[in-house]
Amino acid sequence: MKAIRLFCLAVALTGMFTTSVQAQESANAREQYQEGAVPSGADAVALTDVSQNHVSQNQDPPRTSTTTGKPSLPDAPTPEVSPSTPSSDQSGKQPKRILGIVPNYRAVSANEHLPPLDFKGALWLATQDTFDYSDFIFVAGLAGVDMAGNSQPSFGHGAEGYGKYYWHVFVDGAIENYMTEAIIPAATKEDPRYYTMGKGGFVKRTGYAVSRLFITRTNSGGRTFNLSEIVGAGAAAGIGNAYYPAEPNPWVKTYQRWGTQVGLDGVFNVLKEFWPDIDQAVFHGKY
Repeated sequence: MKAIRLFCLAVALTGMFTTSVQAQESANAREQYQEGAVPSGADAVALTDVSQNHVSQNQDPPRTSTTTGKPSLPDAPTPEVSPSTPSSDQSGKQPKRILGIVPNYRAVSANEHLPPLDFKGALWLATQDTFDYSDFIFVAGLAGVDMAGNSQPSFGHGAEGYGKYYWHVFVDGAIENYMTEAIIPAATKEDPRYYTMGKGGFVKRTGYAVSRLFITRTNSGGRTFNLSEIVGAGAAAGIGNAYYPAEPNPWVKTYQRWGTQVGLDGVFNVLKEFWPDIDQAVFHGKY
């Protein structure tokens, strides 16, 4: 019995000694943690236990994903992004076609800066204007006007007469397009495109559109007399004498064709200048 009592007393003393040692190690671990020291070995284990107990008492437990069963991180705060407001100013913005039909490739939107047009690009511009499907409709209307006015009595009337008017008007326009948009600009280093003003009063913008018949831009960005329009249209009218019937005074018809071509270009300049406004006011930007 005495041996048993001595054994129980030894076990009790051992347990008390172990408990006191663990308490002391926990206190040392707290001091090292507060002083910023990095514990190692057994101290690290004690520090981990203390930290976990501290977190469990002061924080909510981490959320667990319902799909994976693993703890999930809290949602990251969503950054506040202020949406940019698109500009509603569409003044002077030119479409590729007017009413979705008439080609408008020569028109440049207001405040838009384009590189110089090379000869290949100018030839393609003239080709688009000449062989666009809408041009055949436009030529049909001009041919009907010429036949109704009996501008060439030798062409006659009826289907045969209308056919003669049609192909003459078409060739007139084709030569004028290539002369004013490609050939003459290549020689004079001029830009054959129409640069839209976009803003201002009606009289000011109309005057600007008409003045572009006589003033144009150079490839270097300067301004010069519009030889491409005036000389190009005159040359096209003169070439027409080669396929029109001989006249007692051929210069009269030449001047008429010349004036007609320049006048039509002036009308189209005014239409190009105001089309963005018409489109917004009437069609709400549809075209």
